[in-house]
Order: sequence, then C-alpha cells, then structure tokens
Amino acid sequence: QVQLRESGGGLVQVGGSLRLSCVASGRSFSTWPVAWFRQAPHEKRECIAAINRYGDTDYIAPSAEGRFFISRDNANSTMALQMNNLQPKDTAVYYCAADATWDHLLAGNTEYIGPGTQVTVSS
Repeated sequence: QVQLRESGGGLVQVGGSLRLSCVASGRSFSTWPVAWFRQAPHEKRECIAAINRYGDTDYIAPSAEGRFFISRDNANSTMALQMNNLQPKDTAVYYCAADATWDHLLAGNTEYIGPGTQVTVSS
C-alpha cells in the first residue's frame, strides 16, 4: 500500500511559477514509477509528467514541454513538479500517482493516487 499526498497548489498569475510536492508513505517509494496528472473542469484526467524509479527517464506532455519539470527524491520518498510560465490552460486539480508499471502509469491506470491540489492561474 502506498499513500500519497500533494501540497503546493494555489492561485498564481499568468507567467508565474509554482512547485508542487508529493509525499509518499507506506511501501517502498523507490520501486515505483511516479507521475503527475491533472484534471480541469469537464475534461479528462491527463498525465502531465512522469519519472521512472531511478529518476533518469521522464515523460513531459507536449503541452508542458519546456515549462514543467518533474523530479523525485527516493531517500525522502518525495516527488515534485516545478511549473513555470503558467497559463490559464494549466488551471486544474493536480494529482500525484504511482504504479508498478510504466505503461500503466502513462495510460492513467494508476494503482495509487493522491487526493489532489488545486492550481488556479489568473489572467
């Protein structure tokens, strides 16, 4: 069992930055690929960034390429999403997630997911 909890969301102006954090507890965090998802109102949940268990392979969605950066700290069982140059289209609830399988994770078939943190970008 893995428990995940996000923090760091809030209200930011266009062009601003936020850093989301996720703390994991329970089973060994270092063995799982992890990801950040987001869901805007009336939209499907999408994978915005993912990173493998070693932290040397990642995925960034095209809509976030060059602006969002994912990282993990296995020693402290944490992961982060640095978001720069935020735009109104980035407004959503952001979730951290984990799954034993990379492909399942990217497809959204996550075994574990946190309760989410709201990010609102005002213009």
